[in-house]
Amino acid sequence: MCGKLLRIKTMQLNKVLKGLMIALPIMAVAACSSNKNNDQNGADSSMNQTNSGLSAEELARQQMQELQNNNIVYFGFDKYNVSPEYADMLDAHAAFLRNNPSVKVVVEGHADERGTPEYNIALGERRANAVKMYLQSKGVAGDQVSLVSYGKEKPAVLGHTEADYAKNRRAVIAY
Repeated sequence: MCGKLLRIKTMQLNKVLKGLMIALPIMAVAACSSNKNNDQNGADSSMNQTNSGLSAEELARQQMQELQNNNIVYFGFDKYNVSPEYADMLDAHAAFLRNNPSVKVVVEGHADERGTPEYNIALGERRANAVKMYLQSKGVAGDQVSLVSYGKEKPAVLGHTEADYAKNRRAVIAY
């Protein structure tokens, strides 16, 4: 009787193991397969996919850290219009700010060392304002964005080459 019971248990265990041997590889393949997301904003969808399982506060903090790594708009000499190459980056900032209305940013405008201090302060302000206007055009509330112009007072790079000047002509989104 005991031997028969042992054989029945062994047969049941074998069935379970065979089922697991089939099911586990299928589940592994399903877990590794890509999930097509038809979301229009690739930056938002990639952030949401990689951060699933986090609390809303942790997710917002992680998204903010990612955005802080990509937060500079560069400008041409004596220019303050936002180049289309920065649209994706600014759209990601705008989406984050729209989804987090309590978050506020400061857009810092900068200029290179050429020009008078007064002119560079005004140019830095126009650059910061151009970024603010772009964000507002994407639905960000005006009171979430404040401006400051440093003109030539806070260069990113010290130097006197055109490459150095180009890195100093910028607007920085600071959280």
